[in-house]
Amino acid sequence: MTMNRKQFGQLALAAGLALGFAGTAAAQAGYPGKPINMVVPAAAGGTTDLAARMTAQALGPVLGQTIVVENKGGGNGNIAAAQVKRAEADGYNLLMQYSGFHVISPHLGKSSWELADFVPVANVLSAPQIVVVRGDLPANTMQELVAYAKANPMKLNYASSGNGSLQHVTGVQLEQAAGIQMVHVPYKGTGPALQDLLGGQVDLTFGTAPPFMAHIQAGKLKVLAVTGKERLPSLPKVPTTAETGFAGVNATSWFALFAPAKTPKDIVRKLETDVRNMLSDASFQKKALDQGATADFMDSKALGDMVKRDYAMWAKVVKEANIKAD
Repeated sequence: MTMNRKQFGQLALAAGLALGFAGTAAAQAGYPGKPINMVVPAAAGGTTDLAARMTAQALGPVLGQTIVVENKGGGNGNIAAAQVKRAEADGYNLLMQYSGFHVISPHLGKSSWELADFVPVANVLSAPQIVVVRGDLPANTMQELVAYAKANPMKLNYASSGNGSLQHVTGVQLEQAAGIQMVHVPYKGTGPALQDLLGGQVDLTFGTAPPFMAHIQAGKLKVLAVTGKERLPSLPKVPTTAETGFAGVNATSWFALFAPAKTPKDIVRKLETDVRNMLSDASFQKKALDQGATADFMDSKALGDMVKRDYAMWAKVVKEANIKAD
């Protein structure tokens, strides 16, 4: 059989495409063949950083590769997200994302990315916010805190990791639920806010438990409530906000892995499966509980559904409170 030039060109193109697909499949089958970069949208020391380092240490051996943690704080998470958004979608670039940045920051008017720029991989940790006050504040319960705030309007000041952060909107929730007014003091991260709380420059803050645990145990800070649905195993005597009469204050953080939008599905599925196996390990679960968090696996679909729900919920809070980015 003879072929004309057009037929030969079509056959060559088809063969080239087949080889290309085969090469891609072979490359994906050997994944991962080099170290993986995990970008963190926060400085070292906070819960997002903790989630990333716990994951890198435990997931690396499962994958058979080193996972390098890269801290890229600032911009309400925009710097890190933009970096991963632009990165090669080959499974070697991951974002350990914090819920406050993923579902609140886009509503603040300065986001350099959107949800469609990422594919959900799996949720790793979940942790409710806790209400923490300086050790010498004359309030030992949520009721006493609210009574003090009502007797001293605009005297209490609360720290957050920035305008529009989950700590900020949790403070707004408390003001709305309790009918009080406080002064919001934004910082560039949880670390600086914690240092000023310890130093007495601010009265209270909200945040996930890990950065505060050592100071709570040392008696330097007091924790008044947990904003989740259940008490924390690491703080069993601390009531939930619902138990103290403020059910409207309910803010749970999650820490999850995302990849650039066009990352191959089979690589996402492999990562999802390996994260599930990692989180089933009893030592990982205990380490999370000791830090005031829980190993909380969600697959790609479940994580994506949660993102959509939380995105819509916080859009309403941000709009009603007219919260803007720094």
